Amino acid sequence: MTRRSCAIYATGIVCAHLLIVGIALVVAQVFQTMIHSRLKKEMTLTEKSQVFESWKNPPPPVYMEYYFFNVTNPEVFLAGGKAAVKQIGPYTYREYRPRENVTFLENGTKLYALNPKSFVFVPEKSAGDPEVDIVRTVNIPFVAVMSELNSYSFLLRTLVSMWMNSLGIDIFMTKTVHEVLWGFKDPLLSRVHAMKPEVDEYFGLMWKKNGTHEGEFVFYTGEENYLDYGKIDTWNGMREMSWWSSNQSNMINGTDGAVFHPLLSRNELLYIFAADLCRSIHLAYVKDVEVKGIQAYRFAPPADVLMSPKDNPTNEGFCVPAGDCLGTGVLKVSVCREGAPIVVSFPHFYQADPKYINAVEGLNPNKEEHETYLDLQPTTGVPIRACKRAQLNIILKRIQGFPKTKFINETIFPIMFVNETATIDDDSASQMRTLLLIVTLVSNFPLLIVGMGLILLLVLVVLFCRNRQKKTAKDDTAYTQVSDKPEETSETHATQPTRNGSYIAMSPVEAQKC
Repeated sequence: MTRRSCAIYATGIVCAHLLIVGIALVVAQVFQTMIHSRLKKEMTLTEKSQVFESWKNPPPPVYMEYYFFNVTNPEVFLAGGKAAVKQIGPYTYREYRPRENVTFLENGTKLYALNPKSFVFVPEKSAGDPEVDIVRTVNIPFVAVMSELNSYSFLLRTLVSMWMNSLGIDIFMTKTVHEVLWGFKDPLLSRVHAMKPEVDEYFGLMWKKNGTHEGEFVFYTGEENYLDYGKIDTWNGMREMSWWSSNQSNMINGTDGAVFHPLLSRNELLYIFAADLCRSIHLAYVKDVEVKGIQAYRFAPPADVLMSPKDNPTNEGFCVPAGDCLGTGVLKVSVCREGAPIVVSFPHFYQADPKYINAVEGLNPNKEEHETYLDLQPTTGVPIRACKRAQLNIILKRIQGFPKTKFINETIFPIMFVNETATIDDDSASQMRTLLLIVTLVSNFPLLIVGMGLILLLVLVVLFCRNRQKKTAKDDTAYTQVSDKPEETSETHATQPTRNGSYIAMSPVEAQKC
């Protein structure tokens, strides 16, 4: 056997082995299964996992942008007209949210933690100085007192109304942004505090929320089931709430929004428990996006999350008392926030019933600025970018005994909205890209083997063709037949004897060139 033939046979054997092994690995998905098993093991909230430290101290900076609705025509509204507002802001704060008092429970399958949040003003990302800028907005303590007295006698309401008038307290107030946000000593609450010490004499939308936490959480670590990674087991000792009117509405579902299980699918719904909304919400896949070179799935709350019970009966449980329902796009949370009739929505009543948008001039809802969404890397489940947007509103309506509300048309009045944003930092993004590259290479290794087998197959075909051509050229000869009766000339007749039968003469032919 020649050296060329040996090379061809060796190439064929290697090619066959590569194709057989590669195709077998592709069909069996050995490497994909290995990678998925490794991810399920690593993406757990255990001390040995790589994600534990980033969960305890999230590296991406989180910013809170506060926008306020400044009321420009309070007199018109009090006279029965439509209120007009002008958006001011943002007033941006850097949010720090480390996990504290972390304690493992039940053999590492659960995890107890507190999540205190603190805020630091960032002037370069803000539109003004919150300690200087003035905003005119609804006097929430005033509305809270009216709402509290709504079930009392008309005489008592009238007397309280006269007393508040003597103090110069009105439905609208003018304060600095800092006071409205972080608190001030309210004259009405100060007098109520003197009679009822349990009532705080200070009021602010974020009063006592700087440096405090939203409750005690127990999370699943994902040690037993990777699908439970980061899910909430209990909040303040509760596995379900009690203030909504159905068992489904009272359920505490999903994570706190910081982590999600790996190997996400476009077809699944993700659940988040929002303590500030006193409920769980779900998010659905929207589209594929790219953030800092990282492919991600965008998930956002679908329209049915805050849809009217008439259109989505599962939301009937959020009507408290049962049957007392608002329209699409708004949720009354005063059942878990004692005091004023507070309502939450998306900014500018995005995805809400047009009647709420048209009731106030100056609102312009749009998806780009007012949608809440999460961009999640599907392989790891890590949030790459997040925008949580929520608006705080209050119900203003006529209450007998309070003459200042005599001409008011019932309105869900916007106070402010917050845009909470976070994007993966550059270092973490670089590490994520490297990790995903390794995962891709390892997962596609069987395809690489198949590709090498196909290349060798092509080489084998070329070698075989060339070898056959050369062999043909070497052995090829031309055969010339002479007739039974060759031409006879006078000279041949004279010199050669006559031959009976036929004969063959061979003459070499020039070899064919490849």
